[in-house]
Amino acid sequence: MTSDIAPQRTDAVLPESSSPASARGRSLDEIRSSNPGRDVQRVGTARFLGQDVGKIHDPVWAVVGNLGDSQCYLGVNEKVAAVQSAMARRISAEDLAVRLIAPTFTVGVSDGQLNGTPQMRFSLIGRELVNDAVSVHVAANQVAGLIAVVACDKPPVGTVAALLEHNVPAVILSDGSIKPGRDPESGARIDLVDAFQAASSPDEDARAQITLHACPGQGSCGGMFTYNTMQSFIGVLGLEPLHMVAPTSDDPRRVETFPDQLVDCLITMAERGIRPRDIVTPASLRNALTVAIAMGGSTNVMLHSVEIARAAGWDLWNDVLSQDEFNALSRGLPVIVNMRPFGTYSMVDVDASGGLATVVNELLAAGYLDGTTIGCTGETLAEQVRRLAPPPADHRVIYSPSQPFKDTGGLRLLRGNLAPEGGAILKLAGVESGIVDGVFTGTARVFNSERELIAALDERAEDFRDNDMVVIRYEGPRGAPGMPEMLDPTSKITTICRQRRITIALMTDARFSGGSVGLVIGHVAPEALLGGPIALVRDGDTITVDVNEDRIDCAQLNDADVLALRVAQWDAAVLAHGGLHPDATPVEHRVLRRMRATALPALRGGGMSDH
Repeated sequence: MTSDIAPQRTDAVLPESSSPASARGRSLDEIRSSNPGRDVQRVGTARFLGQDVGKIHDPVWAVVGNLGDSQCYLGVNEKVAAVQSAMARRISAEDLAVRLIAPTFTVGVSDGQLNGTPQMRFSLIGRELVNDAVSVHVAANQVAGLIAVVACDKPPVGTVAALLEHNVPAVILSDGSIKPGRDPESGARIDLVDAFQAASSPDEDARAQITLHACPGQGSCGGMFTYNTMQSFIGVLGLEPLHMVAPTSDDPRRVETFPDQLVDCLITMAERGIRPRDIVTPASLRNALTVAIAMGGSTNVMLHSVEIARAAGWDLWNDVLSQDEFNALSRGLPVIVNMRPFGTYSMVDVDASGGLATVVNELLAAGYLDGTTIGCTGETLAEQVRRLAPPPADHRVIYSPSQPFKDTGGLRLLRGNLAPEGGAILKLAGVESGIVDGVFTGTARVFNSERELIAALDERAEDFRDNDMVVIRYEGPRGAPGMPEMLDPTSKITTICRQRRITIALMTDARFSGGSVGLVIGHVAPEALLGGPIALVRDGDTITVDVNEDRIDCAQLNDADVLALRVAQWDAAVLAHGGLHPDATPVEHRVLRRMRATALPALRGGGMSDH
C-alpha cells in the first residue's frame, strides 16, 4: 500500500462476478466448452494485447477520461495512461481475477472558449452526453470496476452521475487546475476571468498582453469557479481522495503516486463491497454542499448537486435539505477561503496551504460536517482527515470558521413573484456593491438573448446606468436551449461597474460561470420560453432583491390587471407564431432540439429528462 491511502482490506467481498480476488482466469478447455464462436473477438483482443486468454470472462476493470478542445483536457491522456499502467501492474503482480480493457474517452467542450458564443449552449448538454457515453461503456462492457480521470466542469458531473446510476465500484481522479498566469510588466497574477473582464478595455495592447499570458500551461480553471467547486464537492462526497483534489494538473504526483493509490481505493471498494451509492448519501451530499458554500463556490453547484443526488436515488430538496434549510445553512456558514473570483488566491495556493483536507478539517472541528460518512478509501471522512493530518488554517489562503474570510455563506436561493417556486440563485460572496441594508432596487433593462445584451454593451455601454437591473431571458434550459453561462456579459458589466463606480445588476433564466462576480441572479424559473414571470417583465419595471427575506420581485407584476394583460399578450404572440414565442430562437441541431423538448427546470438539475 502507498503512504497516502490507509490499508482497508477486509474479508468482506462483493459477489463473485465483481470481486477482484473471487475467481481465477478460465482455462482454454473452459473456453472451448463455453462458446468459442462468440468469444473470438475477446480472444483476439487478449492475444493482441498480450493478456491472459484464460481471463476473457473475468470481471472487467476500465479507465475513462474526459477529453475536449481546450487546456482543461491537455493533461488527461497522461493521467489515463498512468492509471491504466498502474492497474495493469497490480492485476499482474497480485494475480487479480479481473480483465483490464482499453481506456475510453468522452466528449467535452470548453466553457472558457465558448462563453459568449452560440456554441455555449452545448456546455450543459455535454454533461448529459458524457453520462450517455459512460453509461454505454459501463453497461455494454459489463465493467465491474472503474477509475475516471475528469476535467473541466460538466464532464465530471456526467461521469459521476453515470457511475452512480450503474453503481459499480469506481473512483474519480480530477485532472487538476491550471496555474495562474503572470502579467509580464507588473508581475501580478492573472487568469481567465481577468481576460474576460479586460475584453471591455479600450487599451488594445493591454488586451493582447493579458490574452497572451493569462492561461499558461494545462489544467482546468484555477479559481473557485465551477471546476474546483465540483471537484471539491466530489472529494467531500467521498468519490475522490481529499488530497488529490487541489494539486495542479502538471503536479508530478498525479502520474507518479496517485495512480497506485487509486488502485488501492478500487481494490478496497471491491473487497469491502463499497459502491458509489453507499458513498453518496443525504449526509455526504449535505457535507459537500456545506463545503461548496464555505468555499464561496459556483452557482452551478445547485444544478449539479441535484443531478448527482438524482443519480444516487435521492431528491436533493426532499431528502437532503429544503431551500429554506439551504438558506439557513448559508446564513450561518462563513466563507473560509480567500480565492478567485471574489478573493486573491487560486487552487494552487490552497494546495500549498494544506489542500481540501485543511478546509474540511476546519469545518469538521467547528461542527459543520458529519465525519461519519464513508468514502472511496474505505475510511470515514473524519478518519481520512486524521490520517492526512493537514496543517491548520493559515488565515491567508484558508481561514477558520471563527476567523473567516467573509462572515456570510456564498450562495442564496431566492423566491418571489419572479421565481414563485424558488431556486433563483445569488452568489453573495461575489457581490461587490448595490445591496444596502440587505436590499437592492433596480430598473429593468430587458434583453431577449445574451447576444442582444453583448451587442448593447459593446456598442452603447454609456447607456447603462446606476441601479439598472439587466434582464436576459429566453436563455433557460429549454429556451436557449442548454442554459448557457453568462461569463461574457457579466465580465463586461463588472468592468463598467468598477470603472464608473456604479451597480448594474443582472437576472436571467440562464446560469453563470463560477468566475462571474457582481449582483447577478440566475436560474430564474419558470423560464421565459415556458411563459414564466421573467417573460412578462418590461423595460422600466421595478425589480427588488431582498436578501433579508430571500426574495426577488417585480413591483408591476403585483398588479393583477397588469399581470393578466401581459399574460394574454404573451399567449397571443405564442399562438400567432405557431407555438414558439417570436423572441425565442428557433433551433435545428438534433441535440439542441432534444434539449428543448426534454430539459428539466433548474431546480431539477437542468438536464435532459428520460421520460
